[in-house]
Amino acid sequence: MDDRTAAAAPDPILTLGAVALRDRLAAGEVSAVSVVRACLAQIANREPEIQAWAWLDGDHALQQAERLDALRKSGRPIGPLHGLPVGVKDIIDTADMPTANGAALDEGRQPQEDSFVVERLKSAGAVIMGKTVTTELAYMHPGKTRNPHDTAHTPGGSSQGSAAAVAAAMVPLAVGTQTAGSVIRPAAFCGVTGFKPTFGSIPRRGVLAQAPSLDTVGVFARGPQDAALLADSLYGYDAADTATRPIPMPRLLRTAQGSPPAPPVFAMIRPPGWDDADPDLHAAFDELAETLGDRAFTFTLPAPFDGAETARSRIQLAEMARCLHAYANEAPDRLGPETRTAIERGNTILARDYLSALDWREVLYSGLEQIFERCNAILCPAAPGPAPRDLSTTGDPVFNGLWTFCGTPSVTLPLLTAQNGLPMGVQLVGPRGEDARLMRTATWLFDWIGA
Repeated sequence: MDDRTAAAAPDPILTLGAVALRDRLAAGEVSAVSVVRACLAQIANREPEIQAWAWLDGDHALQQAERLDALRKSGRPIGPLHGLPVGVKDIIDTADMPTANGAALDEGRQPQEDSFVVERLKSAGAVIMGKTVTTELAYMHPGKTRNPHDTAHTPGGSSQGSAAAVAAAMVPLAVGTQTAGSVIRPAAFCGVTGFKPTFGSIPRRGVLAQAPSLDTVGVFARGPQDAALLADSLYGYDAADTATRPIPMPRLLRTAQGSPPAPPVFAMIRPPGWDDADPDLHAAFDELAETLGDRAFTFTLPAPFDGAETARSRIQLAEMARCLHAYANEAPDRLGPETRTAIERGNTILARDYLSALDWREVLYSGLEQIFERCNAILCPAAPGPAPRDLSTTGDPVFNGLWTFCGTPSVTLPLLTAQNGLPMGVQLVGPRGEDARLMRTATWLFDWIGA
C-alpha cells in the first residue's frame, strides 16, 4: 500500500511552463496577483501532505504581486521574470523573511541583507513566494518534506522543498544549491528539471557556506527552457565570491530556444555505482540507448574516476568542519546525527589529504575533456533509481558528486518512469562554461523523447 492521494487538479494557469507564463504576464493577459492566488490555492491544497515550505506569508506574496501589476500598468520596463512566483531554499538570505538554514540553532534568524540571488530575483521582477525546506545545514539530515508523487518516499535532499514545490505545481520555479547532488537528485526523485551550472556561475554571497570548493547554486523548473529562463537572471560576477569571474552572460534561454546545427551526439556512460543501481534504471537506460541509436555511443570512464567520490567527500567533510564549526561547538546535541558525524569526520582529515583531493579535480576534468571532443553531452543517470521508500534518507548522490567535483554543468530531465510509477531522471553533463549549449542539447532531448 502506498501513500498516494488523488490531489485536485491545479488551476490551469499553473500547468503552463514558466516561459509561457512569463509571456502571458508581460502581455497583460494574466495578472501577477491572479498567478500568486493560484499558487496559494495550490499550496493550501497540497502543503498539508507535502510540507515543502519553511516560511510562507500569502499576504506578503500578494503585496509583491500588486506592486508588479502596478508597474506593468504604468508602462515602465518590466524584468525578465516579471510576476513569476519563485521558491527560495532556506539557506539563501532574505532581508524580509527568516532564513533558518534548516537548523534548530538558527530558528527565527532574520538576515539584515538579501543574498546576491535574491537581489537578482527582485530586480528581475520575480515574486519571492517564500522559503522552501532544506535539510539541516544543507547536509543529509532529512527535513519534513515528502515526495509529491508518493508521500511515503523521500523527495531527496538538501533542496527537497524547492524540488517538491515545483513538482506539486505550488510554484513554477525555485532555487536550490548542490554540494554533492542536492539539485539533480531531488529533481530526479520529484520528476522535474534540475539545473546545476558550471561552478562559479551564480554568486553565493548570502548563501550558507558548507563546502565553498563545491557549493553551487542551481534551479528547478518543469522543463529545460524554464530552467534557463530563471538561471539567466542569476548568473553574474560578485567580488564577494572569489569563485566568480567577470565574463559575458551566457544567454541560456536564447540558446536553448534555438535549433542545434545538427542532432546532438551523446556519450552514454555507466558511472561508478552503476552495478548497484535499480534494475528498473538499467532497463530504462538500455531502452533509451536503443531509442537514440547512432546518436549515442557508450564510453567507460578510466579507473582514476573510481576514486572521485572519495576525493569529493574528503573536501566536503573537511570544509564542513571549518565552515560549520560554530554549530558543533555551541550545541552539538542540537544537531542531527548525520551532520554531527560529518563534522567529526571532517576534523580528522589531514591537510595533506585535503589538498591532494583538491588536486584531483583538474586531473579528472582533463579526462572528461577527451570525452567532450566526441560528443555534445555526457548522458548518465541522475540517481540510482526512483526515490526510495524511506523518509529517514535523502537518497544516494553517487551519480552526482563527480560532476559537482569537476565543476561541470549538469541538468536532469524527467524522461523515465519506474515500474512503480515514480519518475527517474536522465542527467546530461557538458563542458565547463558551455552551459548554454548544454541547455540547448537538453531541450532537444526533452522535446524529442517527449514528442
